[in-house]
Amino acid sequence: MSSPSLQTIGAIKSYHHQAQHLVNNYLLADPFIPYTSVLTGIFLCKVVYDLCHFISNSHSKTYIILTKIQRIEWNNRGISTVHALFISALSLYFVFWSDLFSDRWHNDLVVFRSSRLSSLGLGLSIGYFIADLGMIFWKYPALGGLEYIVHHSLSGVAVAYSLFSGEGQLYTYMVLISEITTPEINLRWYLDTAGMKKSMAYVVNGVFIFLAWLVARILLFIYMFFHVYLHYNQVMRMHIFGYALVFGVPAALGIMNLIWFGKIVRGVKKTLAKRCEC
Repeated sequence: MSSPSLQTIGAIKSYHHQAQHLVNNYLLADPFIPYTSVLTGIFLCKVVYDLCHFISNSHSKTYIILTKIQRIEWNNRGISTVHALFISALSLYFVFWSDLFSDRWHNDLVVFRSSRLSSLGLGLSIGYFIADLGMIFWKYPALGGLEYIVHHSLSGVAVAYSLFSGEGQLYTYMVLISEITTPEINLRWYLDTAGMKKSMAYVVNGVFIFLAWLVARILLFIYMFFHVYLHYNQVMRMHIFGYALVFGVPAALGIMNLIWFGKIVRGVKKTLAKRCEC
């Protein structure tokens, strides 16, 4: 086989430089990040949906026998799982490990800090919320009822404001850590759909949901409000709409989390009681 010509190598390098220029000067340029990241998030949802369909159709015996709406939900939960893993990992990094929102290394106000990466992550997340809301409306109420619409709408508005204004990104990421419970919830649906409701995996999954929900959606929200209390003099300097979102959205989501947590506790008790009877 002959080696590639110098002309071919030069053409490849030229395309590489052009692509790099496009990414650095447009896709990841500060003025464009809010828009390109949202569009990219929507596009990636479509990619993940198709991949879930392709992989499941080839390797899952359960998927083949599902109804059309069940297959749609199967693939849609695949999207939410991938988004949850990505955004919860990024949120944990920004909240607990990154210096971006640390009080020790910055003199400016924490409520006004942002970076290319933090904005990119929020934009991708907005893309997911838009895509998922579209799916919910398209197949309403098969993929989720009114509570899902309220949850996604509140989350989407808060994340969008934080992205486009640059305000309160720390608190947005604190709330987004709660997405870490989504893979466990989806796994429970997959186990149920696969007829494994009486398996030990189903029981263990229920316990993990209880623990993850308690930490990520109850205790973490308490920590967030405590952080707001400690930095209230900074929160007051936010725009009135952002100020309202910092208190209103987590409070509303917190109430929903408590209601759902009560259902989770009852479900775990019921599952464990059945196991003890056996």
